Amino acid sequence: MSKRYCQTLELKNDPELIKKYVEAHDREHHWSEIREGIRSVGIEEMEIYILGNRLFMIVETPDDFNWDEAMTRLATLPRQAEWEAYVTQFQGCDANATSDEKWQMMERMFHLYD
Repeated sequence: MSKRYCQTLELKNDPELIKKYVEAHDREHHWSEIREGIRSVGIEEMEIYILGNRLFMIVETPDDFNWDEAMTRLATLPRQAEWEAYVTQFQGCDANATSDEKWQMMERMFHLYD
């Protein structure tokens, strides 16, 4: 078994900023320390989808994963604070918000019932 977390965030509605945000996440430009940190706290997979300036993120973890503990630990890892400061320029939220405050957790309202 595993857990799935779904979150959403709005980017600033500026095509050039959105382009740069997407580029910051591509294979050529991503920060390897961020990917390594995400994995080191127990996250198995993370995907981000975009439509206009709306982001949707899916995070998959082991069943015994503790979100709050993992996010607290992630915030202390190398370059994480630098990354959060960098991506703030693209995001439509308070510049001082933590990652957990920026990305709003979504509630599942439907699934294919057995």
